Amino acid sequence: MPTIVSVRELTKTYKSGFSALKSVNLEIEEGEIIALLGPNGAGKTTLISTICGIVRPTSGSVTVGGHDVVRDFRAARELIGLVPQEITLEPFEKVINSVSFSRGLFGKAADPAQVEKVLRQLSLWDKKDSPIQPLSGGMKRRVLIAKALAHQPRVLFLDEPTAGVDVELRKDMWSVVADLKAQGVTIILTTHYIEEAEAIADRVGVINKGEILLVEDKAGLMTRMGQKQLQVDLAGPLTAVPEALRGYALELGPGGRSLTYTYDTKGERTGIVTLLGEMRAAGLQITDLATRQSSLEDIFIGMVRGQA
Repeated sequence: MPTIVSVRELTKTYKSGFSALKSVNLEIEEGEIIALLGPNGAGKTTLISTICGIVRPTSGSVTVGGHDVVRDFRAARELIGLVPQEITLEPFEKVINSVSFSRGLFGKAADPAQVEKVLRQLSLWDKKDSPIQPLSGGMKRRVLIAKALAHQPRVLFLDEPTAGVDVELRKDMWSVVADLKAQGVTIILTTHYIEEAEAIADRVGVINKGEILLVEDKAGLMTRMGQKQLQVDLAGPLTAVPEALRGYALELGPGGRSLTYTYDTKGERTGIVTLLGEMRAAGLQITDLATRQSSLEDIFIGMVRGQA
């Protein structure tokens, strides 16, 4: 597929000296869904804002559909729809009027049929004459997407689209995104939910401290994130891992009061049941069990240290 968004050696440094983006390179193909995954403050929103022309880059270049976002701002911006993280809507305006107004902001002629199509697509048509204020959080998110789609963009940016949304509404949003992709819209979303990237993205980019650490197919990244740890608390301290358990590569915790077992959640078998049986056979008295999924921060640190 052809490239629709091209980011090359992009940097953003503020007057304070803070570097929000550091030599970012990213190629996004037409019709794909790419998730930018990272913790708060990683640079996700700054990257999106720069691509959309809201933040001016310090150096480097960005093109959307072949148009430079600085030199040819209007042509580039016309191809972009942006759904911000914050819900910023006119509370007393009707849904249909708010969406129609957004189309006009891009110099597009009034097109009631197109507005109706977008509202129906997002299951908002029955709410078209409702003021925005009483709508649920999920519906307000849909209105934001409708406003972003009103001028028929080719690229849609979703900045933390499910932040503060419950699990059921999050899955509804994933369905909306899948439908948009089926219509040929290129979608770039930022998120810190691993399951969100796993559910809807074709590729995932990991960003931290203003740097893109990797961009790869979802399956490859989820394999990286498939490590989980089981911590087994013991009644009595150990000076060393018992010989009979050496095959499990267990780590002895502080004071010898716990053993930690790392396993792959994507594997067919975790080996936990067998391990616990062998611990009891070795005479270990277990007082508690706890599991811990590798966090994004763990993975970032591992990447930086060359351990992932």
